[in-house]
Amino acid sequence: RGNSWMQPRPGTPSGRERYALASRAFLGATVDLDETYAWGVQELERLISEQERVASEIRPGASVRQAKEILNSDPARQLKGTDALKAWMQGLSDKALADLAGVHFEIPEVMKRLECLIAPTDEGGIYYTSPSDDFSRPGRMWWSVPAGEDTFTTWAETTTVYHEGVPGHHLQIATAIYRRELLNKWRRSVCWTSGHGEGWALYAEKLMQELGYLKDPGDHMGMLDMQRMRAARVVFDIGVHLELEVPERWGSGTWTPDQGFEFLKANLEISAGQLQFEFARYLGWPGQAPSYKVGQRLWEQIRAELEARPGFDLKAFHTKALNIGSVGLDTLKRALLG
Repeated sequence: RGNSWMQPRPGTPSGRERYALASRAFLGATVDLDETYAWGVQELERLISEQERVASEIRPGASVRQAKEILNSDPARQLKGTDALKAWMQGLSDKALADLAGVHFEIPEVMKRLECLIAPTDEGGIYYTSPSDDFSRPGRMWWSVPAGEDTFTTWAETTTVYHEGVPGHHLQIATAIYRRELLNKWRRSVCWTSGHGEGWALYAEKLMQELGYLKDPGDHMGMLDMQRMRAARVVFDIGVHLELEVPERWGSGTWTPDQGFEFLKANLEISAGQLQFEFARYLGWPGQAPSYKVGQRLWEQIRAELEARPGFDLKAFHTKALNIGSVGLDTLKRALLG
C-alpha cells in the first residue's frame, strides 16, 4: 500500500532520457552521449600512454606503478610537517599569481592575495573557499590533513594547487565576486554549474602544463593521474548508466556495476575507502562526475574555435570568459563565439 504513490507516471523520464537531463543539468550544455563516451575511452587511452611515456623519463623501462613508487620515495619531493606543507602551497600559489598577472590574466590587486591554510578537518584533500564580497576575507585554499599524517609528497599535488588556486578556482570565483557592480549575487556567489566551474579548473591544470609549469616529470605524472581519474569517470558513468559496450581493454559485454568497480580500481589512485565512496557517488549521482572532464573538453573546444580566428589573444580570452561569471556551457559558448 505504501508504494502506491511511488509508481512511475506515464511520460516520466527514465533510462537514457533521464540521464540526458542529468547530464545537461550538470554541464549547462547538451552533448551526444554516445560520442562523448567514445571520446572518453580514447582520452583515457591517450592519458595512459602519456603516463607510460613519462614513467620512462623518471626511470628508463619503469612502469607507471614503479615510477610512482620512485617519486613517493624521493626525499626531494617530500615535505615534513604541516608548516612545511603550508609554506609550499603558499609559495607555489604566490609564484603563479606573480607570473600570470598581466601576462595571461588580468588580476586586480584585491585578488592577488590567496591565503593557504591547513584545514580544521581531517578527511584529506584540498579545497578552495571564496573571498568575502568586499575582499576583507581573501580567497583561501585549504589542505585537510588526515590524523597522524605528517609527511607529504609534492609531485601528486602540484597540479591540484593550480586547480584549486591560481589559475583555477581562485581566479574563476574571485573574478565573479570582484565584478559586483555588473553581476548579480546569483551569478557571483550562488550559481554553480559543475561543467563550467570544474571544467575551468581542469582547463587551468592543462594550461599550466602548456605554459611550462609542469615540465618536471613527477609534476607531469601527477597532472596526468588527475586527468586520468576524470577521464575514467566519463567512461564509467556514461557506460554503466546507459549500459554501453565495455572497451576490449577492460572486459566484454555491457557495463555492470561490478565491472565498473574493477575498472575504477585500476584507474583511480585512491584508498579502498575512497574508492567505495566514489563508486557509490557515481551510481547514485548520474551525470555529475563526468561533468568535470567533459566541461574541460567544452572549454578547450571554445578556445580552439577562437584561436582559429584572426587576432586571437589568450589573455583577452581568459578575461572575457571569467568576466561572465558562472553560467552553463552552452551560454558561455554563445557569449564567446557569437
